[in-house]
Amino acid sequence: MHTIPPSSQTSPALRGALLSLSLSMLLSSLGTSIANVGLPALAQAFGASFAQVQWVVLAYLLAITTLVVSVGRLGDLLGRKRLLLGGMALFTLASVACGMAPTLGLLIAARAAQGLGAATMMALTMAFVAATVPKHQTGSAMGLLGTLSAIGTALGPSLGGLLLAGLGWRALFLANAPLGLLSLWLAWRFLPADSDAPKTTIGFDPLGTLLLALTLGAYALAMTLGRGHFGALNGVLLLAAAAGLGLFVGTESRVASPLIRLSMFHDPLLSASLASSALVATVMMSTLVVGPFYLARALGLAAPMVGLALSVGPLVVALTGVPAGRLADGWGAQRVALLGLAGMAAGACLLALLPMSFGVAGYVAAIAILTAGYGLFQTANNTAVMTGIAAGERGLVSGLLNLARNLGLVSGASLMGAVFAFASQAADVATAPPEAVATGMRVSFAVACALLLAALAIAYAGQLRAGRSQRRAASASV
Repeated sequence: MHTIPPSSQTSPALRGALLSLSLSMLLSSLGTSIANVGLPALAQAFGASFAQVQWVVLAYLLAITTLVVSVGRLGDLLGRKRLLLGGMALFTLASVACGMAPTLGLLIAARAAQGLGAATMMALTMAFVAATVPKHQTGSAMGLLGTLSAIGTALGPSLGGLLLAGLGWRALFLANAPLGLLSLWLAWRFLPADSDAPKTTIGFDPLGTLLLALTLGAYALAMTLGRGHFGALNGVLLLAAAAGLGLFVGTESRVASPLIRLSMFHDPLLSASLASSALVATVMMSTLVVGPFYLARALGLAAPMVGLALSVGPLVVALTGVPAGRLADGWGAQRVALLGLAGMAAGACLLALLPMSFGVAGYVAAIAILTAGYGLFQTANNTAVMTGIAAGERGLVSGLLNLARNLGLVSGASLMGAVFAFASQAADVATAPPEAVATGMRVSFAVACALLLAALAIAYAGQLRAGRSQRRAASASV
């Protein structure tokens, strides 16, 4: 492990390393949100349908979802700095390729490559924090990464709109290049070197990697194709994902060096953290799916005001990240994670009971409570997991945390959208009457509250089981 000693906690090397990792997190989250605003312009530029240009977003999302665990494991085997530098370089070059793409097909291919670079950056950034920052400051560093991730998500639509209006759609992707180069230089200059010579890939599991990628790809496509309207193709993809999961579990139980050791999930803290993270991400996606319709249709806000109201959530998360990290360092990450889940459940419950007469102020206040809880949970949950994991598995576990979050997001976009549409009882939510949209919003967040209470129960049970295991281990060693 390459932990920087406490005497140099404020050294330029540590500050440079954290700046590089923060930029890496910012860029990967910005890449997710900035392209959405450009889809109408891309459809016009390439003479394509929405179903075709949405692959500009899906290619990036699928690459991250299918590969984030595998690149995390490769980082553990080959050296994290080497792979992170390669991921940053690929992200930067792919951003330039996106901006210069002459056809939609090449743009989609470049976005897939950009997603691979982003998967590497996401998986290894948290692993590097756990390896380089002193343990008593890990929460603060994780909070900083959470802040930059939220800023990237919130900045995407507004920055994308400005670039689109002033410079055209190509600028949406070319804007990543200067920051990518800066992040690459900072990582090369300040991140601690891999101490050992590159290891061979004998310990890598190519069959398990392929099966996991195909399984996750099938599930992500099932959840995203049709924009929430399930058809025969979605059902086939879900069946393929279920079959792929069975094959993957069977393969991992037999190979000598599995991609994911199934015994890892016997760790109650890790299993509970991954499950609660997926449920939390599902709920957070509901704010993006339901919120715009409620603000526009039920409350009658114009588009600029809808965008302003939606920016409150990411802003609260950004402001919460660093204080949440310090609280996790001082009070205990597991306690803060439970506090965050309780806050999220309270916010979702308020939204489920919210009368339309409370207007924008009521909605924004409840969203602020929910997203503040999210900021607490995300920072504390990542801190609790990454500080308790073996050094040789940090990349893999970081990939699993990112995967759980991503699966929650793609599931939430489909499932919570379906709940909202069903509860609104309208053929088209975009033209539903205000009362119907308000009812859909309240039912959706009632479901979200139930999911968060389940996540709270899972997390609390996982912490109890982990505590009992530790006490038994301590008594056995006496």
